[in-house]
Amino acid sequence: MTTTSEATGWADPQWRSAALDWVTGQLGRRGRRVTGPVEPRLRPWSLVWRVPTDAGPYWFKANNPGTAYETVLLAELARRAPGRVLDPVAVDTRRGWSLLPDGGPSLRELAEPDPARWVDVLATYAGLQRAVAPGADALVALGVPDHRPAALPGLLADLLDDRAALLLDPGDGPPAGDGQDAGDGQDAGDAMDAATHDRLRAYLPRFAEDCRRLADSGIPASVQHDDLHDGNVFGAADGYRFFDWGDASVAHPFGTLLVTLRSVAHTFALAEGDPVLLRLRDAYLEPWTDRHDRAALREIAGLAVRVTTVSRALSWRRALDTTDPSRAEYVSAVPGWLGELFAPMPV
Repeated sequence: MTTTSEATGWADPQWRSAALDWVTGQLGRRGRRVTGPVEPRLRPWSLVWRVPTDAGPYWFKANNPGTAYETVLLAELARRAPGRVLDPVAVDTRRGWSLLPDGGPSLRELAEPDPARWVDVLATYAGLQRAVAPGADALVALGVPDHRPAALPGLLADLLDDRAALLLDPGDGPPAGDGQDAGDGQDAGDAMDAATHDRLRAYLPRFAEDCRRLADSGIPASVQHDDLHDGNVFGAADGYRFFDWGDASVAHPFGTLLVTLRSVAHTFALAEGDPVLLRLRDAYLEPWTDRHDRAALREIAGLAVRVTTVSRALSWRRALDTTDPSRAEYVSAVPGWLGELFAPMPV
């Protein structure tokens, strides 16, 4: 049976040798020496190595083609929002490689989890998004996926034509062209049924109208992490840093709340609309109150959270654009997230 490494080329001894040479060389230029074998972690969308050195661990990541834009995004975020992400030691945008220092414990690894901590986390993250927003066009030009509201209706229509991604039997429903993972606590669901597919097609005009309202909201597009949960935030004495940007896009910034609030709700067993979730939503929106009314911001956030279910489905389709057979473990995430368009939202 073909493995992840074989499907991507990551098992090729020449590839491994080239990657190790690159890592060793980049560390050597900074006075660091590799002191032992790397420790790999494989997923269909990336290979990660923990690299032991004489100055502590470093982290090498190789993205598959569907998520390779993460390398250029890492470099841009370090430049546009210094201190809010890990500064890469090096990136190779052609090969989709990045080398990062160790960020310490994630929020998930801290001994005493507390939902109130997210007040400061979300305020910090909102500051990052506002700092990056003026460069949104540049990020799209560099290859970061364009999930801005004006683009999403067309992207949804295209995804509904991708019967393989939706796990639809080719014989189910009208012919094409007519008409969470464990990290965030989201149950992705199973194959899409024909009734849901028809319902989504019928919903396209309403979805386009929601996207138009978001585009007209006056909130500029920015980077949107799209998988911001406690496993993707480092907590340190000098502040929070955000990592693992392989699902990210340029989008309406408020869409971040979809995964974040669902993750918090899952971790702390909170129901939709719980006052804790409302407080976190408002803490995230606070930086935008310099130009927008709070009630209007809450309404915009509600639209953005629902629309972002489509963004999640699209990011999973990119990540799983591989022949690696281990993708089968995750493929239900694409139809699962589209089905969430009709589910209750956390706020």
